[in-house]
Amino acid sequence: MSKGETLIDTAKTLDAMAADCVVIRHSASGAPHTLARLTKASIINGGDGAHEHPTQALLDAYTIRHRKGRLNDLKVAIIGDVSHSRVARSNTHLLTKFGSHVWLCAAPTLMPVGVDKIACENAEFVHFSHSMDEVVHDADVVMMLRVQFERMNESFFPSVREYFRYYGLTAARAEQAKPDVIIMHPGPMNRGVEIATEVADGPYSVILDQVSAGVAVRMAVLYLLLGG
Repeated sequence: MSKGETLIDTAKTLDAMAADCVVIRHSASGAPHTLARLTKASIINGGDGAHEHPTQALLDAYTIRHRKGRLNDLKVAIIGDVSHSRVARSNTHLLTKFGSHVWLCAAPTLMPVGVDKIACENAEFVHFSHSMDEVVHDADVVMMLRVQFERMNESFFPSVREYFRYYGLTAARAEQAKPDVIIMHPGPMNRGVEIATEVADGPYSVILDQVSAGVAVRMAVLYLLLGG
């Protein structure tokens, strides 16, 4: 793409190669959807812009169900750079379908404009706050999001130290959640920015479980799309 080839020509090339399945990660939101209309291959969205990341949501849901035994009636706090997070969007769509309440929390500058009008089938299960203490309180799941510096062309907060003070997951904040809380992160982590080292490596962290689940889940997606 960086050499200037259009998505249409890429699709034609893939069809000429007789590809059965294509995994695409693209900077433009909607690129996988467009490619799916242009080619005969099965298309897997590996992340498109700041839109969605479906397989990440699937592996997160698998990890939650494995640890909690269910996906319904949970309080799931998703905290961090919501504005640039495709993970937040996909998890919101998936988890609310099962009846879990998703709490999105971010600094005012990192919350999407018009987020209260989020297009979600189960909007009554989506809540918004700028207070980390509010969303962490009695949470069953706390999912921290990476601050995506590479997507920012301006300063969204005064300093990293200031950000961690208000939106970093410390051990003290984690104690406000339920005793059996699980701590998640889609990775890669910025230690000392959105999560403290003692929390990332602590007993409630399932971050490496997410990585392991990702291998199995993506194998399953490939198996199903390629016809078994």
